Amino acid sequence: MPTVSSEELAAAAGVNSAKLRKDFSYLGSYGTRGVGYDVEYLVYQISRELGLTQDWPVVIVGIGNLGAALANYGGFASRGFRVAALIDADAAMAGKPVAGIPVQHTDDLEKIIKDNGVSIGVIATPAGAAQQVCDRLVAAGVTSILNFAPTVLSVPDGVDVRKVDLSIELQILAFHEQRKAGEEAASDGAGPAAVTREESARSADQGPDGDVPAVMPA
Repeated sequence: MPTVSSEELAAAAGVNSAKLRKDFSYLGSYGTRGVGYDVEYLVYQISRELGLTQDWPVVIVGIGNLGAALANYGGFASRGFRVAALIDADAAMAGKPVAGIPVQHTDDLEKIIKDNGVSIGVIATPAGAAQQVCDRLVAAGVTSILNFAPTVLSVPDGVDVRKVDLSIELQILAFHEQRKAGEEAASDGAGPAAVTREESARSADQGPDGDVPAVMPA
């Protein structure tokens, strides 16, 4: 049975092993001294705390390029998220399969939510339609929303929203690139500047002929 020590886990995570053991104790996993943690059981305990040991049906609203890409993403199923339905306002999309799932019209949104017991919704619509879709999802019983639309949603208390804005993520990367470029420029300029300062200091200690100090000690 594969095991892993707290020292190995701490080194991989970049944390203190004593703190890691204390955190794991809250999961009910104490490990075995000299042996470590049962990897399979530890993964189960962490997954349980994250709510990943059960099936979570999810609906995606807005099946354009982004919505279709999300529907085809294979990582959802491996984490316990099942795409229960794909919904779009375009009547021409109704019945067309995307990732093997037939697209349904937004007229049936409330029924789809109820029939599938959905509590998590993904919004991938244009910004102008996102708030209306959000209101309908919440009214139908959805309490958690992942928002890909480029707008801020207003929701009542008890509803959680996570916003994914790809432009902001790119802006963050641009900031880091700008900072790195500035650091490199400063680093490249340090050499000549340092030499200039050193030569200036040496000249101050030299006389008119260069080798003899301008002021001789008494």
